[in-house]
Amino acid sequence: MSRIFPFSALPACRRCLLGMASRSTHQSTSTTSLPAPPVRLFSVSLAHQKKQMPSRPQPPPDSEIDEMFVKGTGPGGQKINKTNSAVQLRHRPTGIVVKSQATRSRSQNRAIARGLLAARLDELWNGPASRTAVVAVAKQKKKANSTKKARRKYRKLEEEKEKEKEKEKLAREGVLDE
Repeated sequence: MSRIFPFSALPACRRCLLGMASRSTHQSTSTTSLPAPPVRLFSVSLAHQKKQMPSRPQPPPDSEIDEMFVKGTGPGGQKINKTNSAVQLRHRPTGIVVKSQATRSRSQNRAIARGLLAARLDELWNGPASRTAVVAVAKQKKKANSTKKARRKYRKLEEEKEKEKEKEKLAREGVLDE
């Protein structure tokens, strides 16, 4: 939504035009009838646009889920082992079981377990088009690019060292010949 002002209403001061002048400094009151130079704020290139990630999967309805609160296990001491703060969800149609005991809070574990269940169902139904698969492929590509860049860097350093050795060798041979 852009506003279109007549050119005579534009301030003459370029700092005021771009909005860079602070209120404590001057505010130009004169106007000009010349058009302002075009200001390019940003450009959009199709080559640099990121691919859209698939949206986060929504958890299934409560009618399809069996929810149980069970005692936690592992580190965390007596508090974890005595309370039923871990959440175990079972998706009735598929039989997928997910357990979460990331925190000591039952409500937080419940939300985390629902997110895990939604992700597992997304993987099951969408396969390579699921969000987790797309994220994994993106991470693999990023890692491959970084290792390729590192190999290129060290190869270049080795080539420079070899050139330096050859120069030293040529310099020694040149000194010996004279």
